Amino acid sequence: MSLLAWIVVVTMLAIGAFMVVRITLFLLSEGQWYDRLASGALLFAECFYFINCLGYFGNVFRVITRPRGDVALPDDLPELEEYPEVAIAVASYREPLEVVENNLICFRNLTYPNKQIYLLDDTRYDLKKEDAAQLQQYRAAIDDLCRRIGVNLFRRRWHGAKAGIINDLLAYLEGRPLEGSSLQHFQKTGKSGSEKYIAVFDADMNPLPDFVESIVQIMEKNEKIAFVQTPQYYTNFETNRVARAAGLQQVVFYEYICEGKSLQDAMICCGTNVMFRRKALVEVGGFDDTSVTEDFATSIKFHSTGWSSRYFNRICAFGMGPNDLGGYFKQQFRWALGTAGLFRPVLGKMIRNPRLLSPGRWIEYLLSSTYYFVGWAFLVLLICPLFYLFFDIPRYFAHPNIFFIFFVPYLSLTMVTFMNTLRAKSYRRVDMYNGLLLANVTFPVYMQASLLGLLGFRGKFGITPKSGSSSLPLRSLWPQLLMMTALLAGAVWGLNRIYYIRQPVAALSVNVFWCLYNFWLLLTMFYFNRPEEIRPGVSVSADAKVHV
Repeated sequence: MSLLAWIVVVTMLAIGAFMVVRITLFLLSEGQWYDRLASGALLFAECFYFINCLGYFGNVFRVITRPRGDVALPDDLPELEEYPEVAIAVASYREPLEVVENNLICFRNLTYPNKQIYLLDDTRYDLKKEDAAQLQQYRAAIDDLCRRIGVNLFRRRWHGAKAGIINDLLAYLEGRPLEGSSLQHFQKTGKSGSEKYIAVFDADMNPLPDFVESIVQIMEKNEKIAFVQTPQYYTNFETNRVARAAGLQQVVFYEYICEGKSLQDAMICCGTNVMFRRKALVEVGGFDDTSVTEDFATSIKFHSTGWSSRYFNRICAFGMGPNDLGGYFKQQFRWALGTAGLFRPVLGKMIRNPRLLSPGRWIEYLLSSTYYFVGWAFLVLLICPLFYLFFDIPRYFAHPNIFFIFFVPYLSLTMVTFMNTLRAKSYRRVDMYNGLLLANVTFPVYMQASLLGLLGFRGKFGITPKSGSSSLPLRSLWPQLLMMTALLAGAVWGLNRIYYIRQPVAALSVNVFWCLYNFWLLLTMFYFNRPEEIRPGVSVSADAKVHV
């Protein structure tokens, strides 16, 4: 094994050792019910992080120790002798015209010969509260744009957001159009309706010219593959702090996690930059439009009916990341709501029919569907030092020696190994850390969305803004500000206890440190709330604005 593989193994052992110590300390600890409650909450939060760390490093180990030639997607694919028809479906909901135009031009420039391009215009032209004249002007502009570039334009009676319009297009291609559906054939080449594959893109994603060929080669080689997912890449990476941090969060997912999932045939669909086998989509009844994360829900349908999935770890398309905290919070709320909402269905299916999926697939689905509960785990880690400093709860914090003998190696190894796994992919450690900071700032969004998702609240689909950036008013950040105030007060109170009471100095000092560290973590929201960066030779967008 390589040095990195050994480091990963040692890190996983350190995580396991710390879990054993933490569970033992909890079982041996004494105190009143409130002590046990606080200790149990902390143990739950820490176990949440432990399990996710083990899941991540397990995928890293799987990727870096795979036998030579045993890759997620072979590089020695034969050249295509035939070019089956491919439908390019671009979903758009009142996107800016310049975004749609740039996108469609990229698709027209794809080098694949047998393609039909469909703009799925899902804009709500029937909304009473909107300006009717502006809506009709926008509709006419979309018509003209598709006619001029030469791409097909599909519209339907609105239902089910993105999943609904893709399903309606699929029904149209199958020769059973639903009432209210219409297709304008502005593309003069090829034949609509005979497509073997359907590539799905969001309106802000632009493919590289050879996107289709590589994916079709993969799918032609294995008839059991239902879809092939490719990564996302944000082009506003260099001049926008939020986009850069959000992009680096994507890196964590798209590098090792997706490759590890693919090696277990457990890759999930991510909604864009993905190609489906039309036969597989028809067989499972199309996209699952009961969730705002229809991609995740549909992946379960594929895997539970015997279809396979793959991940192609090559940047094949690029787009725009969130431009500001408001856009990022909106994106993360939608993802967290839909993903957490699938936890109960996934768990229920596993309990009722454990043989439906392999153990590896079940583990990956459970890890993915519970990830956004991270907001609750982070809240517990924020308030536990405060409980001890103000109320001496839990009391075993007063004897931290054994706890920190194991905690320091665990924390140090985990962070160093995590950073080095991404460093091995040529990413800077400072950028990866910024991605973690942005996730911490988002904890109230994760808390709200995951709770609503768990309770079955579906929510409404909303697009992430694609142009301009603005700072959120401070009143929108009140949960973070409230927690920062509490943490600062806790640190001051702890320092006073150290100065005047002097016992127990070690425990008080450690918890004061955590209060100050957590305060600094949340303080970075002001850094991200001014997202645009001015660099030499780079001009900031004129529509960037700041609200105070």
